[in-house]
Amino acid sequence: MTERLHKVIANAGLASRRRAEQLISAGRVTVDGETATIGQRVDRETVAIEVDGIPLPVRPDLVYLLAYKPVGVVSTASDPQGRPTAVQLAPTGQRVYPVGRLDTESEGLLLLTNDGDLTFRITHPSTEFPKTYSVLVAGGVTGRSARMLVEGVELEDGPSRAASVRVVDRRPDRSLLEIVMTHGRKREIRRMCDAIGHPVWRLVRTAIGPLRDQALAAGDVRSLTLDEVRMLYAAAGRPAAASPQEGP
Repeated sequence: MTERLHKVIANAGLASRRRAEQLISAGRVTVDGETATIGQRVDRETVAIEVDGIPLPVRPDLVYLLAYKPVGVVSTASDPQGRPTAVQLAPTGQRVYPVGRLDTESEGLLLLTNDGDLTFRITHPSTEFPKTYSVLVAGGVTGRSARMLVEGVELEDGPSRAASVRVVDRRPDRSLLEIVMTHGRKREIRRMCDAIGHPVWRLVRTAIGPLRDQALAAGDVRSLTLDEVRMLYAAAGRPAAASPQEGP
């Protein structure tokens, strides 16, 4: 079933119908890559709408959740060992998938969605999408050790480096680091810290791109706002390869 484009934009929550018409008239809206026109009808089940170059999710079945994954929960849709999974944090009946991974012994923010395009953009290596971690490690981390993490350390599966490292607090027996990564391999931060002689005691993901939420406690989950979804799309940009349209 098709609907007027300005109504679809308004129903998505981006603007009033009048404001949506103004956006269309100003040439700020595209439909499937073509500049939209006033009075245009679209099928929101299949159409790709962008406003100011940022995708506007209008499919009624799309779900976007932000969860705080507790320690002991695996970042998968199912687990052969019977451990609790991240998707079990979602409300019953919402079929979603985790975006990327967060190690079982780590905790913090995790996206859950059925939007394959957003998942592809965030996880594609070419977008270098940043994720921020609060990492408590053993020992007093010096400036030189922090620089080693940024310059790169050699791991068994190849070199690895952080986008940035900041020493938030340093004591003789422990240090609190803020580490930003733009890629992710299994247990990567833990292995990097081991390599410089500072084993990780606790690892918490505190931000996914520009998205933060200090109010979430372990096990909590909430829906993203439209502004947050578009903020993630804007931060991820366009991957080097064509993005898929189906869910993950």
